[in-house]
Amino acid sequence: MKALILVGGFGTRLRPLTLSFPKPLVDFANKPMILHQIEALKEVGVTEVVLAINYRPEVMINFLKDFEDKLGITITCSQETEPLGTAGPLALARDKLLDGSGEPFFVLNSDVISEYPFAELIQFHKSHGGEATIMVTKVDEPSKYGVVVMDDTTGVVEKFVEKPKIFVGNKINAGIYLLNPSVLDRIELKPTSIEKEVFPRIAADQKLYAMVLPGFWMDIGQPRDYITGLRLYLDSLRKRSAARLASGTHVVGNVLVHESAKIGEGCLIGPDVAIGPGCVVEDGVRLSRCTVMRGARIKKHACISNSIVGWHSTVGKWARIENVTILGEDVHVGDEVYSNGGVVLPHKEIKSSILKPEIVM
Repeated sequence: MKALILVGGFGTRLRPLTLSFPKPLVDFANKPMILHQIEALKEVGVTEVVLAINYRPEVMINFLKDFEDKLGITITCSQETEPLGTAGPLALARDKLLDGSGEPFFVLNSDVISEYPFAELIQFHKSHGGEATIMVTKVDEPSKYGVVVMDDTTGVVEKFVEKPKIFVGNKINAGIYLLNPSVLDRIELKPTSIEKEVFPRIAADQKLYAMVLPGFWMDIGQPRDYITGLRLYLDSLRKRSAARLASGTHVVGNVLVHESAKIGEGCLIGPDVAIGPGCVVEDGVRLSRCTVMRGARIKKHACISNSIVGWHSTVGKWARIENVTILGEDVHVGDEVYSNGGVVLPHKEIKSSILKPEIVM
């Protein structure tokens, strides 16, 4: 089987992290976002992954070469010269996706994190005999999204309603699809939306089915949702393989610590924290609801909550970082500095406090 991952463009919503790496290579729970998806695809027998990309493909391919060998999976790029929306990239990658086997292929949005129940999706898709299956997830506030109206017993999709003013349902497109090769005949090589143009046409022919996604779901394409996504992911990890989480008197709730990270005395860490490879957390540090990426150093008695500390950054002694502060790569926060929602671009030194949310160039 094959899969196409819609990687897209510059990842502007996740800046300043995406100023250093393409978004799919930004770490989430101590490994690049896209690797969570590729590993799950490999588990259900996918042998080739195509990345639909219009930005820095060479960085992606060089990085993923290592994983090709480790996972035994082929990873190629299909590069757009102009943005083609969410369906155009399928037309562009047509020759890579068609192999004459007639097998369906996966299409994933690269920002989506979940338990990826691909085996169940394949089973459901083959059982209904339709042309395409989309995964849907239930949300509390459907008025912010495009809602999928479906028959709950058969899974047949009736229609899509964009940001409904009155309640029509609470299921939204989860950005995970399994499509028969015939779907490619419905897509032209031009900027096209799969959600607004292609799927409604398949639904009109009653060949589109939806499956409700079990477990958690999050689009982690922006910082606040990334932080929420980590909480959901670690909750799920506790249920699936609790042994991978840290334990000890200094740990509260779900915490993921890379084996090469060093943690000092008298710290209190958690809940919902990921500490990456080579990080150093000195004595007396308090961490909650945050990610500390590879090679970062948190000095004595610093306190970090609801924030992301980028690669190789330093947070000074007694500093306080909170309220969705995002430190880009190689940012150095001085001792006793306070950041309330600062968004700091790479290679900056912060010597004075950031009292209200702002971007520091």
